[in-house]
Amino acid sequence: MKKKHVNARLICQVSAAAALVLAGNAMAADAFSSDSKWMTGDWGGERTKLIEQGIDIKADYVGEVGGNLHGGYNDDKTARYADQFGLGVALDLQKLWGWDNTQAKIQLTNRNGYNISNDRVGDPRAGTLSSSQEVYGRGHMVRLTQLWIQHQFFDNKLDVKAGYFGEGEDFNTFPCDFQNLAFCGSQVGNWATNIWYNWPVSQAAIRVKYNINDELYAQIGAYNQNPSQLEHGNGFKLSGSGTKGTVLPVELVWSPKVNSLPGEYRVGYYKSTADASDVREDVNGFDAATTRDAYKTHSSKHGYWFVAQQQLTSHNGDASRGLNIAANATFHDKDTNFIDNYQSVMFVYKGPFDARPKDDVGIGAARIHVNDDVKKNAELLNASNGVSDYDNPVFSPIRETEYNYEINYGFHVTNWLTVRPNLQYITHPGGVDAVDNALVAGLKIQSVF
Repeated sequence: MKKKHVNARLICQVSAAAALVLAGNAMAADAFSSDSKWMTGDWGGERTKLIEQGIDIKADYVGEVGGNLHGGYNDDKTARYADQFGLGVALDLQKLWGWDNTQAKIQLTNRNGYNISNDRVGDPRAGTLSSSQEVYGRGHMVRLTQLWIQHQFFDNKLDVKAGYFGEGEDFNTFPCDFQNLAFCGSQVGNWATNIWYNWPVSQAAIRVKYNINDELYAQIGAYNQNPSQLEHGNGFKLSGSGTKGTVLPVELVWSPKVNSLPGEYRVGYYKSTADASDVREDVNGFDAATTRDAYKTHSSKHGYWFVAQQQLTSHNGDASRGLNIAANATFHDKDTNFIDNYQSVMFVYKGPFDARPKDDVGIGAARIHVNDDVKKNAELLNASNGVSDYDNPVFSPIRETEYNYEINYGFHVTNWLTVRPNLQYITHPGGVDAVDNALVAGLKIQSVF
């Protein structure tokens, strides 16, 4: 326990020092310059000097507004705001201390606010499967999101990373520019119930990657599966108490050039060694909703995924502009997982107008399917309770498939600020046919300090 307190205190001290540097240099001559990479500027050149010495201080902000314009479970119109502050430092230990091919990182995050999806778009008894504000969740508190060290061996062929971080940082990775959760970040973590914890939750972990050639690598990881790290007040928990098992992902990643344009293709598999409850059957193989006996326990759960990203065109020979396509698919254990499959496709055009060469416009569609056994279990539970009226508070909503759509435009206001208004349409929120389809207006703000 003492070690935990020492580590947490050290992290807080480093973060506080970084914050003081930010505050003390916020009035540098080039602060708020549209050409700067950072809102606070280069601090009179001191920031570049720090980076050259191996210290890259990182501070960022994401804020998201969601307003229910039409439909949903509760059409009483309102708007909700959720946000996240991030503060950290990336260290090049070769520059700092002469440790060849070694990097480290410390990152803190703090989330706050409220979500429009939980009670306005979705029935509070069921919620929604996705979320119209992806930045919402994991508690209103400061979390240690990254604390790791990484080293490359054998002419950078072998890459080993160890410490505290989440699976989605290396496996099933995906950008997060859309505001709807179904198009943002590692999708396995959104649907692999209670085992794969996405940002900002960290876990004790190790990841080993082998670069087969310049375009292809394979990797494997081991992540401590500890549900207690989700609890409020455990944002800096480094002990193993509460551990249920280990999540073991493996992945093959191919990054080819197609017509000289970049692409990335991922295929992976995960297995959790922790016990997992069946979603329907009891210990004797009968319907638990009817017998009221305990649900059957399985010794593990598993799933697999595919991710494809490819730039399709350039704009008048400029490869920084053009049309990009991305697709995601995940498939999960039907015995134990609430969601059994998910698919999405997105199109993003970067630099659509010559007058706005750094802007982008995106459109996406996603399908999230609830395990048929979950649906059957709810039907049996309602029959067992003698309820059939949807408006009865005891009624368990029948969930099947939810569809999410988003169209957005990213205004690249400066190099450190992007403002992204968006419209989202959610069909069958929560997978519940009885809930009206919903139209949500969103606004996503991304800034780097």
